Amino acid sequence: MFIGEAPGYYESVQRRPFVGRSGQLLRQTLQAVALQPEKVYISNIVKVRPPDNRDPLPEELLAFKPFLDQEIELIQPKLIVTLGRFSMAKFLPDVKVSQVHGRLHKIRWNEKTLYILPMYHPAAALRSTKMKESFLQDFQKIDKIVQWIEENKSADALVQNVKSALF
Repeated sequence: MFIGEAPGYYESVQRRPFVGRSGQLLRQTLQAVALQPEKVYISNIVKVRPPDNRDPLPEELLAFKPFLDQEIELIQPKLIVTLGRFSMAKFLPDVKVSQVHGRLHKIRWNEKTLYILPMYHPAAALRSTKMKESFLQDFQKIDKIVQWIEENKSADALVQNVKSALF
């Protein structure tokens, strides 16, 4: 599951996330690392375009929180890739993207374990060569991270089964 910030102009017109320039880069990068865009769930933390393409306000983030929470409950993603600071802050509120991008975080959320991979937003990657390099490098980790998560979830389930059988 990939979570961005808010719809841009083209997203609000087409009513689909990531269809503008940022979306083109996202989909190209997904394909470059052998992830099929149609098999990846993509959403935004805010569901309507903020006026003048400004950052989402705290009350907007709060208003759309139940919708994103419900998406996460329904999708039950193996991995959540946050694209940009606003989506990252939902799960990792006290850090900066520049400090943690490309590093896997295991968190507790609504009594569940979630794996979060913060990344720069594709729009930032389009504006900066350095960020684009980081964006591409971080993307190349996704396959191995998902594999690691699957292996560890299997190991966790085995440990729980053994504990249940013994106690």
